[in-house]
Amino acid sequence: MDKKASPKADKTSQTSPEAPFTTFIQWDGKSPVPSQFRTPGTFTITRLQSPAGLPDRITKLSSVPALLVSISLKSLPSSRYQVWTSDKLISTSIVHPFRSNVIDFDSQPRCWAGCAFDYVHYSVPRKGLDDIAEDLGFGRVNDYRLAVLEDDLVVAQITKSILPFLGRSDVPSVLALDQFSLILGAHLIQQYGVLQKTARRSNGGLAPWQKRRASEILHENIHGRIRLSDVARECGLSVSHFARSFKTSFGISTHQWLIQHRIEHAKQLMTRTTMSLIEVAIQSGFNDQAAFTRTFHLLVGVSPGKWRRHCATRHSRT
Repeated sequence: MDKKASPKADKTSQTSPEAPFTTFIQWDGKSPVPSQFRTPGTFTITRLQSPAGLPDRITKLSSVPALLVSISLKSLPSSRYQVWTSDKLISTSIVHPFRSNVIDFDSQPRCWAGCAFDYVHYSVPRKGLDDIAEDLGFGRVNDYRLAVLEDDLVVAQITKSILPFLGRSDVPSVLALDQFSLILGAHLIQQYGVLQKTARRSNGGLAPWQKRRASEILHENIHGRIRLSDVARECGLSVSHFARSFKTSFGISTHQWLIQHRIEHAKQLMTRTTMSLIEVAIQSGFNDQAAFTRTFHLLVGVSPGKWRRHCATRHSRT
């Protein structure tokens, strides 16, 4: 990423150079804006926001073959928005909220917004898409159709699901981002890929030994810093095959499974120790007490403190 941009701290801790991450960048209209915006060779989610717009067009580049998926969060008039691919100006209309662009980075896309804007950009490496397509039975996808201001309800919905976490301290773990990239990737392949054949999908779950091994690894990595590819490799499966089989076997994704395990671990700590809630939160894999409280309340229905007091009262009566 260009160092002239002023990112708001929102980067996940990375276990390897290939780990996915999220970034929230705000251009205030005073600092210089780079003429090129580079993305690394991994899956990234970038929220890019400006109250003043851009003085000139920006060229978007990737260090590896990848797709750029851009989603507007607010309206822009047609006269204040332009997109170029392969040096060709694309005809556009009014930009409505949650309209999507899907553009291959090979075309060196350029954009200009002459007024306030708020966008979420996904950089999706073609290598990951090829792996997903192969696992789904499509084989290699050689091309993806260009889409500008597409009314894509799937991309809109998954963007709405990740949006609350962009810019917060409790950013999604790399395991959650791996899972997210699989969902987005499978949709891009089926919606925009120029496919040569129909998919052959296997709906079977994990073998008993694979279920045990996956559970062991996830238990050992309660903070979620392990990659989905690491767990899949231990089970002898591709990433997308493993993710689909895991959900068939357990009824939930690996990330959801890990969150539930964190909550159960926190319950044990609150009933068996005198740890403070912040200590319980950290020991259970949460970044801070606020993130722990939000997740606990969402899954259990009450705050951790209230749940602990209720358990203590019930215990004293028995």
